[in-house]
Amino acid sequence: MDALPTTRTCAILDRDGLQALIAALAARGYQVLGPVLRDGAILYDEIAGLADLPAGWTDRQAPGRYRLERRADEALFGFAVGPQSWKRFLHPPVETLWRAQQGEGGLLFSTAAGPSPRYAFLGVRACELHAIAIQDRVFCEGPYPEPGYVGRRRDAFIVAVNCAEAGDTCFCASMDCGPQAEGGFDLALTELIDETRHEFLVEVGSAAGEELLTGLPQRAAADAERAAAAAVVARTASQMGRRLDTAGLKELLQGNPEHPRWSEVAERCLSCANCTMVCPTCFCTTVEDRGDLAGSSAERVRKWDSCFTLDFSYLHGGSVRQSARARYRQWMTHKLASWIDQFGTSGCVGCGRCITWCPVGIDITEEAAAIRATLPEPRGEDHGGH
Repeated sequence: MDALPTTRTCAILDRDGLQALIAALAARGYQVLGPVLRDGAILYDEIAGLADLPAGWTDRQAPGRYRLERRADEALFGFAVGPQSWKRFLHPPVETLWRAQQGEGGLLFSTAAGPSPRYAFLGVRACELHAIAIQDRVFCEGPYPEPGYVGRRRDAFIVAVNCAEAGDTCFCASMDCGPQAEGGFDLALTELIDETRHEFLVEVGSAAGEELLTGLPQRAAADAERAAAAAVVARTASQMGRRLDTAGLKELLQGNPEHPRWSEVAERCLSCANCTMVCPTCFCTTVEDRGDLAGSSAERVRKWDSCFTLDFSYLHGGSVRQSARARYRQWMTHKLASWIDQFGTSGCVGCGRCITWCPVGIDITEEAAAIRATLPEPRGEDHGGH
């Protein structure tokens, strides 16, 4: 892999410098969120400093399996992505859209929430940057942008981390979504750790990032340190546990709705919706209208939903997709094919979460390969890039 871009400002922070970065974000009014060790997993939550990060921990992932292990060093970001994504902050799982209250002059409507916190995300991986960009297309573009998402996204400060550890279920390299952060961040870190040092090479990705970095204890990055950071990313790219062949995949899936593989995977699928809940790009929701017993107030609440539930495709008379076969086919074909028709890109970033957190270990890369293996090669474009 080529060295890091020479056009970007790069600096070196030590551990104290990273602590100063977190403190500087908090001083600017950001709620700083980063990886934490909790409930047997590495999750994203509010942090105050380095002591909150999962130092010396890594994860081992496989289809339907996730466990934590101690590392031989004290790396702060030496793990792959966990069960949560940054989507839960930008596109909350539960959000009250409006409230209505009966008053003397009739119903009074109001938006339910005040201004959202200004988020600073620490530790955003390259695949997650691509996932955020995909959700930006869904919620920010077009004639009807989502105001809550737009506000939270506009105010977010993103500190990316180039991956130094690829999981067994990762396939971001084949989706052109990682493991190196190419853009969409304010600052990007590469952790450099060995027997003699524990430092972070920092790349500037925005004017806000450059302004913040200027006030931190730092030194200029040498060519050798740039090369060391590039080597970290190159090693991670070579460790990918999975690969998805995207050449002609859109045409392959859309052209074979009756392939027998859909029935085979349905025999295993529990329709539990885990894959959609952990996916960083899925955006399906439902709404609930609630009222009090006195009839004096009401509210509308939006909640995450999934195309794996029967109710999601319910129309008058019943569900459109009544079988697990139909629901899995809908999810995979939308994610890897019709998403391209809607938004100009695949809906998958290769993070591997859907494989790890599927209780029966269904592997989306395996399913795509199984359909491809039984059919002539389709003629179509490679839609892996974002």
